[in-house]
Amino acid sequence: MQRGVVYGMLAGALWGMVFLVPRLLPDFSPVLLSAGRYAMYGVVSLVAALPSARSLLRRLTREDLHALVKLALAGNLLYYLLLTGAVHLVGIAPSSLIVGVLPVTVTLLGRRDHGAVPLARLAWPLALVVAGIACINVDVFGTAGETSGTIATKLMGIACAVGALACWTWFAVENARYLQRHTHFSGNEWSVLWGVVTGLLGALLWLVVAVLPSSAVDTSHVDIRWHLFWMLNLGLAIGASWLGNGLWNAASKRLPLTLSGQLIVFETLFALLYAFIYDHRLPRPLELAAIVLLVAGVSWSVRQHADDDSDRSTLEEKAQAAVH
Repeated sequence: MQRGVVYGMLAGALWGMVFLVPRLLPDFSPVLLSAGRYAMYGVVSLVAALPSARSLLRRLTREDLHALVKLALAGNLLYYLLLTGAVHLVGIAPSSLIVGVLPVTVTLLGRRDHGAVPLARLAWPLALVVAGIACINVDVFGTAGETSGTIATKLMGIACAVGALACWTWFAVENARYLQRHTHFSGNEWSVLWGVVTGLLGALLWLVVAVLPSSAVDTSHVDIRWHLFWMLNLGLAIGASWLGNGLWNAASKRLPLTLSGQLIVFETLFALLYAFIYDHRLPRPLELAAIVLLVAGVSWSVRQHADDDSDRSTLEEKAQAAVH
């Protein structure tokens, strides 16, 4: 379980970068950013899959392929399309705080799974997470900053962030359940297959970009911006997509959904950290309070799961002793 927690934290650190890239490339549309990121992810995954291609294809079933397409569409393409739209419209902080509700939504959806701690025991840890998210809300919407724009623009950005939240909630639950039901692929192998399928979908999205008028996807950029575009997307493909997803799959195999759902909060924390570094500023008091509350909530949840795991082990040992 401890290894699973570490893997989940590292995945969150890598995933936090996906909030920063749209900020660095504000002149590229969400469609272009999604197509570029996942086309590069497909290339990286294909290279990683070549050494074991025969073994992977031999074990791949039609059910696996169907699951991979669904997970790639919801957890990659649609999620990132909505997330980049949200960052462009309302900024990093509001987008990350809305997606930061994931620990609550995933925990609620995974509360009936095997190994899950009863929801009553998670009430206070979840309350701390919710309080942390509330602090970020109060700070962001109570100060003038990156949320400038018309009410319609803000509402559209919030709607995009909520849509990204819905996509990732479904993905996190479905992916963890599928990996726990089907053990013929390791977390890294599943990530590679997932990346190849995502790359194919990203290539299809490039075809859509080619068909649409240039004004619809905003492709009029100078060459140096395209160079930066591909460099950043290569970084996301290797770090956030390939390595980050591999770490998350490894964590999902080792942790119940109620705990893995809590660890997604580290994506929000690292996204905020990267935003502070990019803006060359320290967190404001409410932002600092939010970070403390979120970390405390996750730590408390980990301790609850550790206690529950210890109690189960003790009961099993007593049962075995009684049999003998």
